Amino acid sequence: MQKKTLLYLFHETNDRKISFAISIGVILYTQTSAQTTAPAKNLVIVLMDGYRWQELYHGADSSIIFDRRYNHTDSAWTVTKYWSDNMDDRRHKLMPFVWETIARHGQLYGDRDFGNLVNVQNKYWFSYPGRSEIFTGYYDSAVNSNDYPDNPNSNVLEFINEQPGFHGQIATFSSWDAVARIINRNRNGMLVNIYGEDVKGANLTALQKEANFNQHNLPDIFGKGERMDAATYAMAKAYFQASHPRILYIDFGDNDDFAHGHEYGDYLDAAHYADAMIRDIWTVLQNDPAYKDKTDLLVFPDHGRGVGTEWTDHGSETAHSNETYLMAMGPGIAAAGIVKTPGQIYQAQYAQTIASLLGLKFTTNHAVAPAVSLTVRR
Repeated sequence: MQKKTLLYLFHETNDRKISFAISIGVILYTQTSAQTTAPAKNLVIVLMDGYRWQELYHGADSSIIFDRRYNHTDSAWTVTKYWSDNMDDRRHKLMPFVWETIARHGQLYGDRDFGNLVNVQNKYWFSYPGRSEIFTGYYDSAVNSNDYPDNPNSNVLEFINEQPGFHGQIATFSSWDAVARIINRNRNGMLVNIYGEDVKGANLTALQKEANFNQHNLPDIFGKGERMDAATYAMAKAYFQASHPRILYIDFGDNDDFAHGHEYGDYLDAAHYADAMIRDIWTVLQNDPAYKDKTDLLVFPDHGRGVGTEWTDHGSETAHSNETYLMAMGPGIAAAGIVKTPGQIYQAQYAQTIASLLGLKFTTNHAVAPAVSLTVRR
């Protein structure tokens, strides 16, 4: 069904958030009645820190990939791997799982070539505020630093953890240690595994023990105590196979780190390898009867980046770094591919979207933006 819908905008006045709805004359996909399809039983969330919509939808950027300032290793090999004059070929080379599977069986939002817009709601356009907005469903202007302490705002994961059948069934594995503060594990006691931390337990599998060991034998190439994504993924996968949580949140950070380091070839590699790891976890899901056709997948960043020579940066002083995207696939989510209908969604809407995919409504002591209206299977 297609119809006119309401978009919710948020206006900040004296640090109090006021939400209001306006009717717009844009045709958007809207969700049909809850009886149309059963909610998913499980959910996998993948966040790709600072990965731009430009590479997702266009593939390697010609203004950067041929610039030797941003390819300090083997630029010829980077071009061979990721360049083509054809845009469809470029983006497929870079993220084959996205274009072979998610684009065929799911939905992709934020291709601005079609006027389909996804943006951060917060005014800061960097990592802690971006993730806080995503998981709390709420823009708190006080959350204004990557060094911000434990997040005072409740989030959708801890809300779900309190619902019947979900307690202790949510696991987070992050390359960046600040995610422990963003999700506030000190308050809710949920599993949030970060850089340098082993998974604990008396009955660890051999794969878990190996993943614990290997994370300590990788170089700290970013020089600031962050774990490389391959190690984070290995630990997440080993835990997933051993414990079978209902919600798995994997937070990747390599894209943002390589971009800040002005290394475009490594930035592209990080996206390519993230795509491979998303393919791998999806394959694990589809080969397990407990998860096959019962699990939704969401993929999104926390913020965007600048364009041209500013691709290395983000933040309120860097134009376009508030531009993001959303990918979704799973039971009840129709195979719409790239959503080409003009419209606007915000990352603050993801928290309620996460809850609604599981048949829940996220309510807490602060405002929560409405869910993204994903097209459902008829």
